[in-house]
Amino acid sequence: MTDAPTTEVDVVIVGGGPAGLSAALNLGRARASVVLVDAGRPRNAATLRSHGFLTRDGVPPLELRKLARAELAAYPNVRVLDRTVVTALQQRDDGEGRRFLAALNGRGAGIPPAVSARSVLVATGLRETLPDIPSLRAFYGMTVFSCAACDAWELQDRPLALIGETPDLASRARLIARWTDRLTVFTNGSDAVDTVEEAELAASGIVVERRRIDDLEGDRGIVSAVRLADGTRIGIEGGFVRPQWHPALDFLGSIDLERDAFGNLVTDRSGRTSVEGLYSAGDAASPGPQQLIVAAGQGARAAAVLVHDLIGVRTAH
Repeated sequence: MTDAPTTEVDVVIVGGGPAGLSAALNLGRARASVVLVDAGRPRNAATLRSHGFLTRDGVPPLELRKLARAELAAYPNVRVLDRTVVTALQQRDDGEGRRFLAALNGRGAGIPPAVSARSVLVATGLRETLPDIPSLRAFYGMTVFSCAACDAWELQDRPLALIGETPDLASRARLIARWTDRLTVFTNGSDAVDTVEEAELAASGIVVERRRIDDLEGDRGIVSAVRLADGTRIGIEGGFVRPQWHPALDFLGSIDLERDAFGNLVTDRSGRTSVEGLYSAGDAASPGPQQLIVAAGQGARAAAVLVHDLIGVRTAH
């Protein structure tokens, strides 16, 4: 950790997605001094339209971020550091109530080497690993998605695929079946769906295809078929994929925080983690992936509680 001069603030927010931006807005309005650190690599960058966000249904995710940034510009006590990452976070009491030191690495001008803060809100979201299918990224965010609640409405009543290799694949299939009665579950050669689950899905009209996938077919982001390793083509008009999600929390280093079985930060309903002064909201917090509006709400809730905690007015869990 650097010994160079640092910026001193009330709160450092790590992550510039809906949770972090919402928290920054509400903290700014509460007259807290805030630095928001944004790497600029949102997980939903491939998505053309985001859905389910009241008054912004169908807006491109990057446009939503742009609108939020414009609103934050009205608050001089909120500083956004673009293309910047927190490389390490340490607990360090400076005797004046600032309990954390965040080392920064940024490509923009005027990025401080570190920020000292009384509190930290982790809103870094998740990294995702998709099944190893060559052309999957060419369709992802356009006609193949990961969130049924976000995108299934636009695909309703079409022949759809669900591709995945995780143990929750059968339960996700039952969810997606709300929007279509023509669903094929592709396990890509894995044992993600057991024989009991397969029978239950079959009783609901859901087909399970266990053969390995060679690739997806289609044009200009519009998927048209799943091509299996033996050459069989199964026509589809859209689909969903079950990624494996990984919390983006490497910067926390040696800080001993309670986590769930998937590595997400465990919080109370107000966003407090097991370490005093450290909060989390959005996908980084258990249980993980959220709709944008839910993540934004969590950011607002954590901000409100954080302000109370800063002045010593403890709110209920």
